[in-house]
Amino acid sequence: MKKIILIVLLLSLLCAGTASAYYLNLSCPDSLQAGLTLKCSIESTLPAGKSFDLVFYQSMYTSTEIDRIPVTIQNSQVPQYKMFDTRGLKGGQYKVELQGVDESQLDPESHSSRLVKLIDRSGEITLTAPTTQNLADALQIAGSIDKKGNDGVEIEVRGKNVGTVYFPQYIPTKNDIRSGAGVFNQRVTVTKPDDYDVYFRDSNGLIGIETFTVVAPVQTQVPTTVSTTVVRTPRTTLTTPTPSPTPTKSPLGEIVILGAIGVAGILIARKQNT
Repeated sequence: MKKIILIVLLLSLLCAGTASAYYLNLSCPDSLQAGLTLKCSIESTLPAGKSFDLVFYQSMYTSTEIDRIPVTIQNSQVPQYKMFDTRGLKGGQYKVELQGVDESQLDPESHSSRLVKLIDRSGEITLTAPTTQNLADALQIAGSIDKKGNDGVEIEVRGKNVGTVYFPQYIPTKNDIRSGAGVFNQRVTVTKPDDYDVYFRDSNGLIGIETFTVVAPVQTQVPTTVSTTVVRTPRTTLTTPTPSPTPTKSPLGEIVILGAIGVAGILIARKQNT
């Protein structure tokens, strides 16, 4: 009898514990091609107002946080969707996790973390066109894709500020006999300077995203000639005074002096001889 009572009590406690547990489910895709937006959903029966962080980080040899988004449970308890940008991330194992959740309050069917594998194919693209182009010549998209041959490739062009200017469409590729790569060369007309993202896709999905910067033509400035009125000052004529004549010395004065000196010399000589 005692055993039956004990079993009933244990079952009651178990049922009570199960009834008071909350459901929380984080859902993310198992794999995603790098460059696309990672979209996750959160479903929960937790009380409204409960808050925690949804953290996205690389889960390799060490954990490196990439981004985090705050999450707060609402009264409606409708699924919430949160998104992470994977542009520029390398391929490999990543993890999305709800941090700050009391796991003891959750039922066994709950999931507060998910692993996501990013697949990076951007290395298959080789560009030969410059990634910075003048508006007058833009937009030239040229390069090759590994092992694509003559299969063609789908491209889409989106401007950062002007939106989509070239909707998804396949363009031809020419087989490179030496490497088997598919060589492409496509011109897309754009009318405004902007950063344009070119999406490359094939039957397996996204290959990669390449960004081209289109700049406005440099305007050559023509020097402006300023008309200047020159005021001429009347020229003043300077009169140079006529120099006074230099007095002419008479040669007679010099002769008299020389004669006197000669006579004096003769007299002195005679006096010495006497």
